Amino acid sequence: MLVVGSIVIRVRDLERQLAFWTAALDYVVREPHDEDFVLLRSRDGRGPNVSLDLARSSRSLPPRIHLDLYAQDQAAEVQRLLGLGASAVEWDRYPPDADYVILEDPERNRFCVIDARTWPGWERPVIPD
Repeated sequence: MLVVGSIVIRVRDLERQLAFWTAALDYVVREPHDEDFVLLRSRDGRGPNVSLDLARSSRSLPPRIHLDLYAQDQAAEVQRLLGLGASAVEWDRYPPDADYVILEDPERNRFCVIDARTWPGWERPVIPD
């Protein structure tokens, strides 16, 4: 059996990205962490870990992999993330019934904020450490 243990994001400025992603996801740093790698975990036991790996890498568009972040209040979360340093991605191919908004983190890694008000996973029990 396999489970997603961590999603790794390659970054150029570890401290800046650490500040953004911990605030964006309300995750905490698993200590100790290295100068070039940090693992973030959720406070409440939900969701996979997110790791930040200090590494130069080329950006490709569209990205081959991106995060879908589920939101109970999509508009409020988009505004909060923009306030943390994310930026909106202008895209002329949104379908009329799109339930997602495309954003980029401060290093322009793309992710989507999904309107997930009716997602049944909000009621899922927390898995203990």
